[in-house]
This record gives sequence, structure tokens and C-alpha cells, in this order.
Amino acid sequence: MRPPLAARLQPFTSTVFAEMTALATRTGAVNLGQGFPDTDGPAGMLDAARDALYGGANQYPPGPGRPELRRAIAEHRTRYGLDYDPDTEVLVTTGATEAIAASLLALADRGDEVIAIEPYYDSYAAAIAMAGAERRTVPLTSDGTRFALDVDALRAAVTPRTRAILVNSPHNPTGTVFTSDELTAIAEVCVEHDLVAVQDEVYEHLTFDDIEHTPLATLPGMRERTVSISSAGKTFNCTGWKIGWVCAPAELVTAVKTTKQFLTFVSGGPLQPAVAHALTNELSWVEQLREALSTKRDRLSKGLTDAGFSVWPSAGTYFVCADVRPLGFTDAEDLAWRLPELVGVAAVPVKVFTDHPDEWNHVLRFAFSKRDEVLDEAVERLHQLHRA
Repeated sequence: MRPPLAARLQPFTSTVFAEMTALATRTGAVNLGQGFPDTDGPAGMLDAARDALYGGANQYPPGPGRPELRRAIAEHRTRYGLDYDPDTEVLVTTGATEAIAASLLALADRGDEVIAIEPYYDSYAAAIAMAGAERRTVPLTSDGTRFALDVDALRAAVTPRTRAILVNSPHNPTGTVFTSDELTAIAEVCVEHDLVAVQDEVYEHLTFDDIEHTPLATLPGMRERTVSISSAGKTFNCTGWKIGWVCAPAELVTAVKTTKQFLTFVSGGPLQPAVAHALTNELSWVEQLREALSTKRDRLSKGLTDAGFSVWPSAGTYFVCADVRPLGFTDAEDLAWRLPELVGVAAVPVKVFTDHPDEWNHVLRFAFSKRDEVLDEAVERLHQLHRA
């Protein structure tokens, strides 16, 4: 009998996040592996969800999303100087993960190539495979102070079969935020070769040190070829709600909607009005979240450094990356699987997010989106590595 899972999906039978979280739960480890906060979002948003839940908003919402949420999303994009028609250029999805998968299923065909910047979020590779396309990767490289895009490698990666490029900034897992020069280079490549850019912007509000997020769609020639994706999960501490969205020209939204309608059709009926409320009324809360996360980043980075790691600066997201070699370890993946039982902390090896694992074999990713006492407990436990 043939294997039940199609060959192109056999490398994706599980995610490192599910496995590491299960290991952390089983061992009682502090879970700094999976990127989710341990506090709730703004009270006004939660109240709006309760009101919608008990107010009858529990049946199928409209296929493109509830009108008030699409209007709020379109209004939110104007902060970048971008105007989208909420009726034709905005689509609500089941989180950013579905938005990415639906975009690639719609836009990439068998034999097409999709460029991913590595390390890449793990769903990117799976979504490319589901579309039947082929993945080509372009690396980020460490210049000692940040992870920078290899622009020459990006230009060299384009072939006549290239259809799209996946861009994640602020970047998970490294915490880098692409510079103006890097974004300009990406835009020039897309325009020159008539590529679609699928930009994952879920951490758009979570940047630090006065660094601001710039959507690719704001660059010359890019609005008409960019599928911009974001979500409420990271912005409003509600990762379990899975309310995301796509903003793009009408023809691209129509293409993505064609696949999305046969995936989840719709979801989150009573949560959509709450996200509309949050986008309209709670951005001051988000600014406080950004300031708090900046402090948590510093807290964890110092703690990791004091514990013996070498830590790269993080300009955004929930994450910092650390080099395990100063502690005498050479294989970060092996260490990640041992850490929960060794010292009671869970982290994620960055090599699992790349096609070139040997080049990232020494890097662990830690999440700082936790309460201060949780971060402090993790750091205290990690100090035991000196004696391991």
C-alpha cells in the first residue's frame, strides 16, 4: 500500500513548536521555545468579544470577513500611507498562517519556484510544498551586530521559474528588521522580474529602539504586486484567536480568497468584532506592549549573556538568538532537546528553520514574551549549564 501522506508533505509531519511545548509540559520546563505571551490582551477587546459572543455573532460571518473588521484593517493600513478598499482589497483569514498558505496555493503552481529567506518560519516550507512549488532559499548572514540579507544571493536566486518571494520583517526567528536598503533591493528584484511579494508582517508593531516597520507595499512599484499579511495574535496578545488578514490589490485578494474559501471558509465569528474594536481603539495599549517587550528583551538578553551565551541584538518580534559555543556546546539542536531535562528550560534550535542546518548549528532561539518572573526563573536555571 502507498504511504498515506503525499511524498511532498512527508518532511512536515510535525512542528518543532508542538514537540518542544509537549516536552516542556512533560518535564515542567520553563517554555521559552514557543512564541506566545502568558498574559491577555486589552480588556476592551476581551469585553467586545464577550459582547459579540452573547450578542448573537456566532454563525458564519461573511466570506471575506465581517465588514467592520475589514474597514478597521483598511483604516489601520493608512498609518503607512496605504489605501485599500475594504470591500475588494481586504480578506480576513484564520490567522496569518492560513493567509500565507492560501496565498501560495493561489499564486504558485507546480514547477514554479518560491524564494524564502532563511531562517524561515516553518510553515513557509510546508505551504510551498502544498502548492506543489519548489523552494529556493536566500540566507541572512551575521555581520556581528545583526542578521543581514544577502542581497547578491537574492539576485542570484531568481530564475525564469521564480513566481514569488516570501518576506518576513520583523523577522522570526532572528529578530532582525530589514533596513531601507534591504527592502529596496527586494523591491527592485520583484519589479525587475515581475515577482509577487508575500510579506508576513505579524510583528509589525513589535519593533524596538526607535526602529519602525516599513511595509514593502509602500515602495515604488510594489503595491500592485505585494500581498501584505498580518494578524491580531501578536499585536494584541491573542494568539489563540487566529484572526489574520490579507491586504492586496483586488485581483490578488480574489485569487487568495479562491483558495481560502475551501480551507476554512470562515472562522472566528464573535472574535472579528473584537479585533475590529482593538484595531480602532487599542493601539495605545499596543504601544505599552512594545515598551514592555523591549524591557523584557533586555532582561532576557542580559540574563543569557550572564549565563554564558553570546547573544545577538534583537530589533523586533518576541525573540532573541543566542550562540551556544561559548558554553562549550557545538550542536544547538542536541542541546535544545536536552535542555528541558538538563536544566528545565525549553528553547528552539534555529537550524530546523533552514535548508543549510550546518550554518546555524550553534544558534538557539529564546522567546521573551513572558512575565518577568518566568524569564528570571529561566535565566536562573540556565546558569546551571556552567556546571553541566
